[in-house]
Amino acid sequence: MSVAGRTAPVPSGVMEAALYVDDLEATERFYAGILGLPVVLKQPGRHVFFRAGSTIVLTFLAEASRVAVPGAALPVPVHGTEGAGHLCFAATAEELDAWVAHLQAEGQVIEADFHWPNGARSIYLRDPAGNSIEFAERKLWETPA
Repeated sequence: MSVAGRTAPVPSGVMEAALYVDDLEATERFYAGILGLPVVLKQPGRHVFFRAGSTIVLTFLAEASRVAVPGAALPVPVHGTEGAGHLCFAATAEELDAWVAHLQAEGQVIEADFHWPNGARSIYLRDPAGNSIEFAERKLWETPA
């Protein structure tokens, strides 16, 4: 991509993604307990971070992330949003079948389970905060040959 005659570097991937929640305990039960993601970092009343492969899933109490932390050691800007977000986890076709069985056994409601026009399958459910959580085959976004 060229901007004013310069070539911009291309990011190699997504290192972290943030979702905003309203209950950190319910969030941890869902992401660590049901989805099995390891907890990386917790700050009560503010956030819980989880590892998903090489990506970190950041979950914040939105109102807490919009307030600067007095005396914070790191200059992370405030942020936060309103409303449900979306996050998609990659899975193989076989893993999707296992996820459906596991999630249903955990009492989770699968909102949608379908195949896209390119043949990729996705399943959708909601986390405790109402965020849309998807599991999909990687071929969903593969470029046709």
